[in-house]
Amino acid sequence: MPLLPVVPENHSHVLAEFDCLDPLLSALRLDSGRLKCTCLAVSRKWLALGTSSGGLHLIQREGWKQRLILTHKEGSITQVACCPQDEDFVAVATSQGLVVVWELQLERRGRPERVSMSWEHRGQTITALCWDTSALRVFAGDSGDNVNQSTDFSNLIVMKYNKSKSFVIFPVQTVTTVDSKVVQLGYQDGRLLVSSLSRCYLCDTEKEKFWRVGNKERDGEYGACFFPHNKGLLVGQPPLLFCARPGSRIWEAGFNGEVLSTHQFKQLLACPPLPLITYRNEPYYNPMQKSPQSIAFPKLLYLGDQNLLTWTHSAIYIFTPQNGQVLLWTEVKDLVDVAVYRSELFCLHGSGHLSHLCLLSAERCVERLLRRESWPLAAAVCCMFQHTITTSRARKSIPIDRLEHLRSQLSVTTHLDLIGQLEEVISKVEPLDSASSSRRSSISSHESFNVLDCGIYRVISRRGSQSDEETGSLIAHSISEEERLKDFSFVQEEDQVDAGKSERMEAERSEQGLQFHLPLSFRPKPPRIALQANKENNSQSQDPLVLLDPVRLEETLLEWLPVLELILGPAEPGLASAGDSITDETGEERDYLNVSSEQQEESSCSSGEPAEGATQENKEESLDNVEKLDQCDSTEKAPEVSCGIPPEPVRVVSPKPVPSDLMADLTHLATLYTELSCFRKHVDEKAMGCTTFLRRYFFLLDQDRMRRMCLLCYQEQPQVQHSFIEAMLVYNLISSVVEVIQRADMLRSLRSLKELQPWNAPLLLAHLHRLYEKHGEAAVRSFSQFYPTITPADVMIMAQQSHFLAYLDNLVQSQTEEHRLLFLQSLLEPESLRQDWLELALTCDAPQHCDTLTPDGQPRWHSHCFSWGYGRLLSLLIRLPADLSSKQKMAESCRSHGYWTGYLYLCRELQRRTEAFCTICQLDDISLLEEPEGVEPQTLDEWKLLIHMSQQCSSLGDSEQVAGVNGSSRSNGSADCGGKVTPENLTLMLARTAGPDRALAILEECVMQLDLSPHSKLVCELLRVTEKRQRAMIQTMLERCDRFLWSQHA
Repeated sequence: MPLLPVVPENHSHVLAEFDCLDPLLSALRLDSGRLKCTCLAVSRKWLALGTSSGGLHLIQREGWKQRLILTHKEGSITQVACCPQDEDFVAVATSQGLVVVWELQLERRGRPERVSMSWEHRGQTITALCWDTSALRVFAGDSGDNVNQSTDFSNLIVMKYNKSKSFVIFPVQTVTTVDSKVVQLGYQDGRLLVSSLSRCYLCDTEKEKFWRVGNKERDGEYGACFFPHNKGLLVGQPPLLFCARPGSRIWEAGFNGEVLSTHQFKQLLACPPLPLITYRNEPYYNPMQKSPQSIAFPKLLYLGDQNLLTWTHSAIYIFTPQNGQVLLWTEVKDLVDVAVYRSELFCLHGSGHLSHLCLLSAERCVERLLRRESWPLAAAVCCMFQHTITTSRARKSIPIDRLEHLRSQLSVTTHLDLIGQLEEVISKVEPLDSASSSRRSSISSHESFNVLDCGIYRVISRRGSQSDEETGSLIAHSISEEERLKDFSFVQEEDQVDAGKSERMEAERSEQGLQFHLPLSFRPKPPRIALQANKENNSQSQDPLVLLDPVRLEETLLEWLPVLELILGPAEPGLASAGDSITDETGEERDYLNVSSEQQEESSCSSGEPAEGATQENKEESLDNVEKLDQCDSTEKAPEVSCGIPPEPVRVVSPKPVPSDLMADLTHLATLYTELSCFRKHVDEKAMGCTTFLRRYFFLLDQDRMRRMCLLCYQEQPQVQHSFIEAMLVYNLISSVVEVIQRADMLRSLRSLKELQPWNAPLLLAHLHRLYEKHGEAAVRSFSQFYPTITPADVMIMAQQSHFLAYLDNLVQSQTEEHRLLFLQSLLEPESLRQDWLELALTCDAPQHCDTLTPDGQPRWHSHCFSWGYGRLLSLLIRLPADLSSKQKMAESCRSHGYWTGYLYLCRELQRRTEAFCTICQLDDISLLEEPEGVEPQTLDEWKLLIHMSQQCSSLGDSEQVAGVNGSSRSNGSADCGGKVTPENLTLMLARTAGPDRALAILEECVMQLDLSPHSKLVCELLRVTEKRQRAMIQTMLERCDRFLWSQHA
């Protein structure tokens, strides 16, 4: 990356894009060529998007979730405006000239209602909508077919009574007629501001008075807006007016329309555009681009804190009219419309694309980028706006340690120039309490170093009265010293080994240019040979003949494994005493191997990620911080000890410095080794071998591929998945997000996680695991918003079964009703999860078995009326496509748990109609025989069978009722049997289907003596009369048709 130019000191603010709204548009189907977004409006709660199909999408800004869609058949949406004082009202204008005011009624959970409509602008294009800031009134301005035609300017009035919530709709009133197209409207304190193609007008809507703003006309689209005084000494004073003029000029006028001054921005705009800070591309700033700009400002908007915003199709301009300066201007391509709320901008582009920008100071921008872990972008902003970053005021947002932490996160291989520029910025940083102190002088004031004979840098701390010789510890050495060792070439002398040791260590000299240094006692093989072996194995793994042959690939990886164990594996117990402690030439004993490991772990805990190379940041780490970081592992739950043997410790950082290119090769080989399960043990011990390898070499593994491997290959071995989760918890132990999760409430924690977008699945999984441990079921219910980054398979491993069921239910219900079944089917990987989830839903938050089943396992009377906690999920699970055996298992599960609604549905699917009829008779609810959800008899034989079953159940119920126990009666004390499954009710149902005569004939065939009640007899007589009249009517219609056809034939 080339050196970044520095922005001049008079620029302190930027426009930044932190959120990506492309997934939102994709979910709304607004990214296709057929359907596009045409207009937008924003308020505190809503983002309203009008579409070319006449739909208005109301997006809740918290979480970017669609809450409503309002449809219009009167054309596409051209204008939309949200009511500022009551966000339950939205005004919409369509392409056919209709103005609609909607009341959303979300608080009362009612359906949205059109409370007012106006066709006054029929056939004309409505160009502006504006709400009254104190009353429920909407002002609309339009344009005629041509410029010369006069333009009507009208308003809609809607009044609301607060007590009864009723409305009085007044007729549409024409306020005034202006001479040309209305470009922009504004309303403030009883005054209406109208900007047309020729001039601006100020209207007092109460007294019906009108003023012209200025005397000179103009020709073109120029905007105008009110400028309220919200801070400073002018708070409470009448607002100002700003009206655009040709040639990059803006009039400043009083509240009475009198022009006070003219602001000239043509020469002020002769400056380079500031870069747009976005994740889409790197910031670009050309300091040589300087030329005056003569621009027509089509609209003016009040933005944020006393700023004025305007735009063209290719740029956004922000002014500070109080001092007549340009705050910034930034090139943004293909702009169509901009909506603002406070300091936020929502931009609509010609392609239908939507962008969300924020106006903020450079230091606040860096702070938000650091929270999102956008390291290169944050460093670029620091270098370009260094005059703002280095001031002492910026220390409140960006402390010095955060800047140094940012430097440590940059890759030496890809961002070397950026690191150099950032170091220069850090050297100029002013502390919070002093504007002239230097950072590097403060470093040198309490620390220095010397070089030992062997070439190792040794830090001498001046904190307190103790020195390194007194403490005898090298833990406080920074990783940046190891970085210097990489570049420092030296010939290592032969190590001295105690005479009492049985093993004899091989004397070896380090090769010139070796990229990492290991204790000689840990190197049975010369490093050049080990490095060459790694390169050979990596080249073999890239060979197609090896890569496409699993056997040869496994052989290659098994040959490489001993090299990995010798170089980066843990020390053997027999060599620990000899290798871990080494004596240098001066006779001073140092634990160099453990020092390196501890330094790397210290870097991992402080940054949340393993550092690729050492930096100078850790020079300033105190002994107190090191002791705190040494306890990182103890804060997490230790894995259970199996068979009395403690588990392998998780290593999230390399014990020795490894170059980035070599680390990439090692990661490729180690991940391939794990995915192929090349563990040299028995098959039944494969999982244990994978666990050991994962915990020992986690710093080499690709985290995302390991996560997928655990989900796909090791679902039956929870120890592998738990080891992966434990490693991820240690990996990002200390970070700003972890601190928020540990200290803040759940809503704030979720908000901080949303700011990490785009998400890294393994890191997000670790954060959610911590959140679940703290908040339990309440947290897991909110995990559905992280789908598809976090899948149900991830949550199944993390959460309890009952908690997972709540998550699954929320996830499915978050989809639209017509897509829920297909969505649930897409989650079934493998298919066996269907039965598992069904069993889980039948046992959690379900009725007691004694309430749904009799002691002999039969349905209890009306037990299908019990509510099931996950009934919606159960109804979807039983409707999923499945083979015959799976549906039979599901049916047995539903019957054994007493879920009769699902059991009847599956009996109908399996054509087990006899069992369904028997169950319905025992449940004694005739509505279960009615379509569409019921099982209705289709043949006369089925009707006969059903009548016999009902007779048996009725006689059985009468015999049970003799017992005389309170509540044991099937009628439960009610004499009304209208909804029961009785022979008489079944006869009436059959009479409605096949006719009363056929129904009575079937009763005679069943040899059943049934005395119909007077009501049933009356129904049968009415059915007979109806049947006769229908036959007569049909006969009459056929005769008429016959006569008509014969007449045509003649």
